[in-house]
Amino acid sequence: MVEIQNDTSSVLHIETYYYEESILMTTKGSMIDYTTILSLVTCIDLSNNHLSGEIPKELTKLLGLRFLNLSNNHLTGRIPEKMGDMKILESLDLSVNSLIGEIPSSFSAMHFLERLNLSYNYLSGKIPTSGQLSTFDSWTYVGNKGLCGMPLPDCPVYQTPPDARVKHEDDEKLDKLLEYTSIVVGFVVGFWLFIGTLIMKQAIRFAFFRRIDKTIDWIYVQFAVKLAKLKSKWQTMT
Repeated sequence: MVEIQNDTSSVLHIETYYYEESILMTTKGSMIDYTTILSLVTCIDLSNNHLSGEIPKELTKLLGLRFLNLSNNHLTGRIPEKMGDMKILESLDLSVNSLIGEIPSSFSAMHFLERLNLSYNYLSGKIPTSGQLSTFDSWTYVGNKGLCGMPLPDCPVYQTPPDARVKHEDDEKLDKLLEYTSIVVGFVVGFWLFIGTLIMKQAIRFAFFRRIDKTIDWIYVQFAVKLAKLKSKWQTMT
């Protein structure tokens, strides 16, 4: 039997027909020594390393995982939304990294989650309050200046400043004034262009007024005929 101890504090006992792992893990605040044949990975502890970059989305496919510790690294980016699919996860520690963005709402589906530590990152937004997330205290989120909502202070209610509202109303009044002004100016310009054309061109002016005279004469004739018919009809009836 050969005993090998590597940097991850794992001891491998190698024989001709099986291998056995001995792993010392820190989870839920206690030290656990796992000495069993692992047919399914249920625990991952990569804390206190120099890991960088984003959390791999492939990690969220380990649906049998119960304990995940990635604390004290240099992880960046957002927490994967699919991490909420790890429904039997009992302990999740992502503290002391450089994670940004909001806490995924999918965390509400992690009904077995007993311990959560997201402290000392750069997370922001309102903390989801459904599911197990409603059971954690403020120490879970401490060190994230952008987070708000229970159990942290309430999120600020953003209202439009009074000066901005007044400016908006003034802008609307100015727009209406410009619209009405453009209509009036357009009417005046069009009218005087038409009148100016009549004044400048004698033939057009004469033709225009002749047309008006003919129209008036036609209206007068039609009115006279109608009136004569009405008088004749009235006399017949009497």
